[in-house]
Amino acid sequence: MSRFQTAAARILLGLVFFGVVILKLMAILNTPDGYLQYQMMLGQFGLPAVFAPLLILIQFVFGLMLILGFKTQLSARVLGGLAVFMALVLGQASLDAFFAYMGIAGGMLLLSVYPQTACSLDNRSL
Repeated sequence: MSRFQTAAARILLGLVFFGVVILKLMAILNTPDGYLQYQMMLGQFGLPAVFAPLLILIQFVFGLMLILGFKTQLSARVLGGLAVFMALVLGQASLDAFFAYMGIAGGMLLLSVYPQTACSLDNRSL
């Protein structure tokens, strides 16, 4: 039973990043200057424009990898580091965001220590 609970935790943690990036991409595509607006929003937090595609790529790729359970340990570590980064950046504007992302980072740290979950590509039989 606990393997299925950790699988649910893995999928839900992956959805935090993958789901958010899908929503961002939809907003970017549905607005004529959506990408520029996204870059400007990141600029408000002191991040250069190069962070826009990097954040989208990291959240999309590693979020999907975590949902599928492929390279779970690596994905959890990358997204945990991203969560700490986001906590420090977004924490300037909102303490709620700081604590939320630090909590997500804690979940990612735990998942990176115990990456073996049910329903994952890491556990598939060849």
